[in-house]
Amino acid sequence: MAEPEVTVIIPVFNDHHSLEIAIPGSVDLLSRITNGFELIIAEDGSTDGSAELVRQYEHQDTRIHLLHSDERLGRGKALTRAIYQSKGKIVCYYDVDLATDMQHLPELIGAIREGADIATGSRLMPGSDIVRTGGREIASRSYNFLVRLFLGSRCYDHQCGFKAFNKEYILPVLPAVRSNHWFWDTELLVRSQRNGCRLVEFPVRWRAGKGTTVKMKDVFEMGSSILMLWWQIHVSEN
Repeated sequence: MAEPEVTVIIPVFNDHHSLEIAIPGSVDLLSRITNGFELIIAEDGSTDGSAELVRQYEHQDTRIHLLHSDERLGRGKALTRAIYQSKGKIVCYYDVDLATDMQHLPELIGAIREGADIATGSRLMPGSDIVRTGGREIASRSYNFLVRLFLGSRCYDHQCGFKAFNKEYILPVLPAVRSNHWFWDTELLVRSQRNGCRLVEFPVRWRAGKGTTVKMKDVFEMGSSILMLWWQIHVSEN
């Protein structure tokens, strides 16, 4: 059997209800984009029956694969593990709540087909259509401004959970990425740009998932992570 062209990874932690929508929706759309794909559910120590649900889908469709962890790895580490196990030449991931409109998936995959090393959706570019609270909007814009200022990135939005990679390009970058959690997305983009990647960023339609809030500890962790990566790049790794 030929290797799939596209691997889609969905990181999951206690997302049983969202999976019931995300899995069949992903299979349906991917079937119209490519003749060869696999869907990896990177399930990260869930306790709500998410793994058991994915196994049911896995038995029904050989293109669906459960990648289970008994203990919590963190979102970034779970994604890294899934990328290493992926078989597609194009590897992409998106959030299980489908906050980014899935109409953008052909554009995401198409950017890699056309020669980009990394493609990412953006909630902050001109033309983006987003709905979220004012507090989250301010925090997001402030965070991304600081990443551009301190880390020299040219991206508008580093944390949008809607990205694709040329697998051949991204595999050598992954060992340098130290973050295991939410900062993984930003660190991967920053290190890839420093490595000279061909990056495509495009505006998306995005709606905030239920129950997502910004806490003061999150703001502190954002600033600390930026400064730590700056230190690693400019001091400890030189």
